[in-house]
Amino acid sequence: MYKTIIYSENAKIASIKLNRPEKKNAMNDVMINELIDVFEQLELNDDIRVITITGEGDTFCSGADLNWLSEVKDFSYKQNYNESLKLVKLLKLIHEHYKPVICKVNGPAVGGGVGLMLASDIVIASEDSFFGLSEVAIGIIPAAIIPFLMSRMSEAKAREYLITGNRLNAKEAEFNNLINYSVQRHEIDEFTNQIVNKIKNNGMIAVSKVKEMVNTFSATKLNDSNMEYIANIIAKLRTSEEGQEGISAFLEKRKPNWIE
Repeated sequence: MYKTIIYSENAKIASIKLNRPEKKNAMNDVMINELIDVFEQLELNDDIRVITITGEGDTFCSGADLNWLSEVKDFSYKQNYNESLKLVKLLKLIHEHYKPVICKVNGPAVGGGVGLMLASDIVIASEDSFFGLSEVAIGIIPAAIIPFLMSRMSEAKAREYLITGNRLNAKEAEFNNLINYSVQRHEIDEFTNQIVNKIKNNGMIAVSKVKEMVNTFSATKLNDSNMEYIANIIAKLRTSEEGQEGISAFLEKRKPNWIE
């Protein structure tokens, strides 16, 4: 049914697996559309109690697919705006879904992969994972992800993380609340299953109301206005002189012209 993800159901649990291991589960427009579709379908499925998302292979998600990024570079402002709005819609859909979403990060998470996990309710990562939001290095920013990052990290650490573009290892990510738990790779399945089964046995309506209340009082509140603002920022930077040079340099494996 899907080209870039694997979907399955078992014992009231919906499992979503990013399935482009040959590309380190890099995101493209097809994957974003398919994830939107599956999460929308899950809003209509009352049999499912918990949703899990992970990656196939040894990487959770390596960020944007290079072929897609090459296409996006040549998009018009309007095309970039529309593409960006879809990513914001996906993250909002995950974050505000009435079913709990558990993210099992089975390896590195970069860019949009960090967005997927931060939009989830609980994040369990293998100890050998690392996390990167280094878009500033190529003249763009992870605008769609910043609201979700701000709800987890302190503002001071979020500023440092985003401005430097430094990567965090799993222990650093756990210490700074980027993830909930860091566990050994061979334990991640069992650890995740324990949490999933605990949630599955709770009252479904009660759990959904907890999410509703947390989202109501959360600082991460995405409405049409700030979703449009985010998409506008992304589109402007991608089509700017600096963004164009930065993306080109990244694709061509060279330093951007602002580095001497």
